[in-house]
Amino acid sequence: MQANTATHQTQSNKPIWYFILCWTLLNVVQACTLEIHADEAYYWLYSRFLDWGYFDHPPMVALFIKFGYSLFHNEFGTRILTILSNSICIYVMWLMVKEYGVKAKWFILLVSGVFIFHIYGFTTTPDVPLFLFTVLFYYVYKKYLEHNTLQYALLLALIVAGLFYSKYHGVLLIIFTLASNISLIKRRSFWLIVFGAVVLFIPHIWWQVSHGYPSVKYHLFERNGSDYSFARAGDYIPTQLAMGGPLIGWFIFYSAFRNRVSDVFTRTLLVNAAGTFIFFLLNTIKGGVEAHWTLIAFVPLVMLALIYITKQGKPFKWLSVLAIINVVFIVGLRIGIMFGPAILKKPLQLRSYYGFKDWAHKVKQKAADSYVIFSEGFQNPSKYDFYNNTTKGFSYDARDYRRTQFSIWPIEDSMQRKRVYLVLNYYNKGVVTDTIQNEAGTWYGGWVDDFRTYQKIVIDTKPKTINAKPGQKIEFDLSITNPYPFAVNFTNVGYKHPVVLETCFFTHTTQVNVQTADSTFNKIALQQGQSAGYKVTAIAPTEKGAYDLFFSLRTEPFTGSRNSRIIKFIVE
Repeated sequence: MQANTATHQTQSNKPIWYFILCWTLLNVVQACTLEIHADEAYYWLYSRFLDWGYFDHPPMVALFIKFGYSLFHNEFGTRILTILSNSICIYVMWLMVKEYGVKAKWFILLVSGVFIFHIYGFTTTPDVPLFLFTVLFYYVYKKYLEHNTLQYALLLALIVAGLFYSKYHGVLLIIFTLASNISLIKRRSFWLIVFGAVVLFIPHIWWQVSHGYPSVKYHLFERNGSDYSFARAGDYIPTQLAMGGPLIGWFIFYSAFRNRVSDVFTRTLLVNAAGTFIFFLLNTIKGGVEAHWTLIAFVPLVMLALIYITKQGKPFKWLSVLAIINVVFIVGLRIGIMFGPAILKKPLQLRSYYGFKDWAHKVKQKAADSYVIFSEGFQNPSKYDFYNNTTKGFSYDARDYRRTQFSIWPIEDSMQRKRVYLVLNYYNKGVVTDTIQNEAGTWYGGWVDDFRTYQKIVIDTKPKTINAKPGQKIEFDLSITNPYPFAVNFTNVGYKHPVVLETCFFTHTTQVNVQTADSTFNKIALQQGQSAGYKVTAIAPTEKGAYDLFFSLRTEPFTGSRNSRIIKFIVE
């Protein structure tokens, strides 16, 4: 049964409206003054190639940017829906906690002090629509608990699909909600929600199937893991406290989990908050966990903290003072970021906001209308494309990095055998003719004639894990597939840059051993969609340990792409 929240005195919404107005204006100013962030530029490119899915994420963020950028062709355009949806989230959260008698004063002090809510007030990433659909889910789910009607069931189906189209983390919200109220499965309307959400999500599922499940492979298997470290788990906890508010985060966590469950809805909030934070804490066993991945947990966490304060009926004068100082600190930091003093340009998280507009134009002056290749990840080619309103900036997905959406887009197809401009973050004597420098840093550029790469070629082999002795020879049966819309030929006759097939042994991102296949590989020619078998022998490293093995196609002057999945190779 739901608790009766109607007994609380009706409050005026005016203080909340004034707060949201100020909050929105701050986000507007910040959105207009800061350069595009690397991730935002990458998602802007998503919007230039609209699809049902992308290598890293579902497509909702692309739609957010597409709509805003169609109105304003600048940074503000990419962020306008972020600003609006963030303000909507705050108001809807107020509508929910207001029913539990929460005072406007405490709502304003706590919500305005949650650092992670500030971040996604002006920065557009997949977390933004995830935040929106999370808040809407809780709001409609609360109504659904009170009124089991077709209307709310259909709305929930739509919202759940929106969660999944935003970010895969949305599945946690559904799992923990069901765990908190397993009796939902007895409702016929619950199965309507499940069916409706699945039907709406089918286009993305089909995109994954038709592209070989790139997101599944990346998130579950291709991310570089590492040995367990207590330091990583130890970093996770203070980082999450800071995301809750530099000065009040500890109290938000404390008060939220001191809350006694009074109804099904508050139990849902509690299970979701605790479940999500514990889930990502356990994920530190596998590898790093980004601070913002827990965004969906802060929605129930803050609401629980506000309900706890209300139940206590205490003035909490010390908390009022601390919360005000906390807000002043965060707003002061945001204003500082707008003006960009030198000390704020040093942290890696903020460096991307400064100097890249000028840098992109300087690279454009060198490259003119030619394609430009960058060799250090997806960030800089995305910023180059954004500030020059083009799609001719391309990321070479090097073997020591990872694959990205650039490995799927048709940009590489259009560059074959053309003269392209290469931008490096290191000096390569054989290529470099230009130095490009500004406050963003120093890069080196030069021309590459008769461009030739095979980033999309898929090399498959059956083993997922191999155990071998030092120096042992292992034979692999490879299947090499051509996904390009044209025939490819691995011959080196008539090409300026020869192609080689290499077996690579890595420890995390460090290359420790490379072995080149013999020239019989160069006899392979593949029509569009065709596959061919090829045998290659690899020699296990002489040092015992765990390695990542994969196969790579390399042409000069590039370092080689990652063309196969990772095989866990254990030398015993």
